This record gives sequence, C-alpha cells and structure tokens, in this order.
Amino acid sequence: MPVYVLSDWRGSHRWTGPNRQQFLCGCLSSLARNLAAIGGRLVIRRGSAVPELAKLVHEVGAQAIFFNRNPDPFGRRVEAELCAFGENARLEIAGFHDGTVHEPGEVLNSSGEPFRVFTAYARAWKNLGKRKPQGRVRALKVPEGVASLPLPTLETWGLQPEADVLEGGEKAARTRMKRFIERGLASYGHLRNFLAGEFTSRLSQDLRFGLLSIRELVGRCRERASQFTAPTRKNAEKFISELIWREFYFSILWHFPEVLETEFNPKFRRMQWPGTREHFDRWRAGETGFPIVDAAMRQLAETGFMPNRARMIVAMFLTKDLLLDWRLGESYFMQKLTDGEIASNNGGWQWSAGTGADAVPYFRILNPWTQSARCDPDGEYVKQWLPELRSVAAHRLHESPPLGERLTFDYPAPIVDHAHARQKALEFFGQDGGAYASHA
Repeated sequence: MPVYVLSDWRGSHRWTGPNRQQFLCGCLSSLARNLAAIGGRLVIRRGSAVPELAKLVHEVGAQAIFFNRNPDPFGRRVEAELCAFGENARLEIAGFHDGTVHEPGEVLNSSGEPFRVFTAYARAWKNLGKRKPQGRVRALKVPEGVASLPLPTLETWGLQPEADVLEGGEKAARTRMKRFIERGLASYGHLRNFLAGEFTSRLSQDLRFGLLSIRELVGRCRERASQFTAPTRKNAEKFISELIWREFYFSILWHFPEVLETEFNPKFRRMQWPGTREHFDRWRAGETGFPIVDAAMRQLAETGFMPNRARMIVAMFLTKDLLLDWRLGESYFMQKLTDGEIASNNGGWQWSAGTGADAVPYFRILNPWTQSARCDPDGEYVKQWLPELRSVAAHRLHESPPLGERLTFDYPAPIVDHAHARQKALEFFGQDGGAYASHA
C-alpha cells in the first residue's frame, strides 16, 4: 500500500516554501494517477510520520514497512524512530538505497574514511561498479476501505502560489530527460555557463523528488556519450561530473551533518559577518545595482529556478561583496528553489563562501561584471529578467558605472564598489588581520 505522509507545518518554514510544495502537489497527483492505472491507490495521511504509519499498520494489519533511505539528518532521525517502532512492534522495517548511484558509506578512501576533496571522491566513485535500475511495478492491489486524505494543494500548508514552476510528475520528468539527452548532452560542457537560453538539463527537481532514477539517468547518458566523438564526449562527461558533485555533497552531509549549522572548515567558524540587513534585503529583491546578480534573483522569484553558474555568482556576491552570512542565502534559496535539496544547497553555498569541503579558496572572488560579460555577452539574460534595462547597450551591462551613477532612472546604482568590496573580503577572510583570526 503506497503511503505519503504530509508534513503538518503551516505558513512558513526555514527549509521550504510555496514553489517546492506546489511541485510536490503535482508529483503526488501524477503518482496517484499512475498507481490507479495499475490497480493501486495512493493513501495520504498527515502529521508526524512514525505515529501516522503506526496507526496505519494497526488499521490494515501490515507486517512490514519499506522506505528509501534519506541522507539528511532530519530523515535519518525519522528512520531511526521508525526502526525503533518496528522493533517494539515486531514489525519488519526495510530501508533501501535509492536516491544516489552510490550511498555515502560506499565511497570511502583506503582508510575507510570519507573523502573531503572532490577529485579523489570522483575517482573512487567512477571506479565502483554501477547497478542498473529495477523494472517498474506492473500491477498493484491495495486493501479496500483504507481512509485517506485528499491530495494536497498549497492551501494544505496555508500557502499561495509564488512562481511559474515546472510541471511535476514522472511523465514530465521523463520528457525533460529524453529532451536533454537528445539535444543538450553533447554540448553541455561547452554551453552550460551561458545564462541566456536552455543549456542546463533542468532535471535537478526531478532527481530531488525521485521522479527519475539516478541510475537510469547515468546509464543513459553514458550510453549516449559512447556514440560521441572524443571532444563531444567530454561535454557529456562534464554533466556526469555534476551528478558526482551531487553525490559528494550527499556524502559530506551524511558524514558531517554539522555543516547545516556551521562551517565545514573549522578555521572559518565563529566569524562575525559584518554585512547589513539592508544589503540582504536588496540582494533578495534583486535591487543591488549589479545587473547579472539582480537578473538571477528576479528569475528565482518568478520561476523558482536559477542556473548553477548564476547561483555561484549571487552566492559569492552575498558572501564576498556584501560580507553576509552564507546561512542567510542558504535558507532563502531553500525557501524559493523548486529543486532545493539540503545537501547540494548547503554544499554550494559553503563552496561559494570558501568555508566548505573542497571549496573555492577565500581569496578567489568572482567579479560580477566579468562574469556578466562571459556568461551573458549579449545581455539577453539580463534584459529578459530586468525589463528596465532593455534599452541599455550590452557592453554597459558588464561595466561598473561611475560611483553613484544609474544605468537608467528606474534601476538602482550599485550598492557597493566591487574592487573595494573585494579588498574588504580579503581582509575579513585572510589570516593576517582576518576576522576569524581572533576567534579561531
């Protein structure tokens, strides 16, 4: 009997928001239809997972509960509680590997310890054998008369729609996967950092919600890549490398769950971030006066999505130019991103801040103006999301205007001077006079 237990929070949450819940509603509706087509039925309950499952076990006389293991500490806590319940109730509790090609405990160094550097992790990951996905369920019979809540809507959590999110469900996800493998995989490594147009896979939310098998995706990409020429094959390998980064961050969270609260690198802990609330609000609203940053933040607000290169730019701008705590950005992204996944989001933010596992060194600071010129040379991306700048010549979008000058009357002047902000960041992070030195 397939069961989904809805969370019982309402209104606001540190780690989620309307976009992901709206996508979830679409996924559950699609799943319910798919199950009905093979004779099954999706049972919906709401509340704390283990007590709700315990009630259901009693109602139907179940002998076992099966679930797919979760790598984050919140899911692991629920699973431990479920196992304790099963032991007391003499019930079989079976957890399975599902969300990654290799579980965190599989990819270890020669000493049996987790990797802290991506390159070594990726090498070990590639050397392990790859299991193929199981066949799909063709028929299902569910006990009659089991009570179920209706499928959820945003109102279930007291939320209203905020963005134009992608269609949920397995059918839509498989369509996206097929389109990317056929049209985007061969050029991915070359085009992925260009922000105008669709050059990324757009599969992250589908992996996040389990709409696609990661094993099937990797297998199909490798099969397709085997048909490419050597230079083109490197483009495909870059995409697979990004999937390995995802699993690397899962491993980091599994072995070091404290990263959700503090910096992975101990020397950067207890820093007193000097950024202001006003600057955070301007960043969040897409009103910093840096077109590439503001365009990305407006895209996030309107669609619940942002390309990975843009995430790096805005994250480094928040932490390095504005000297604001990465946790503020991490939480905001989780509230807005349709594909928001705790491990990857935390890993990306700590990477950009220079505090995480295998992170960019603190002294490597992206220049938003240079990134704009490289990733959006014709200004198409900026003008798509910032209509007030559509009349501005592309080259001006990539140049820091004179202090206090606006690109147009209705677009703000830059809130900081990047060159000056960069120097402040070097002093803040640096060991000679850096802010952490007196606290470490």
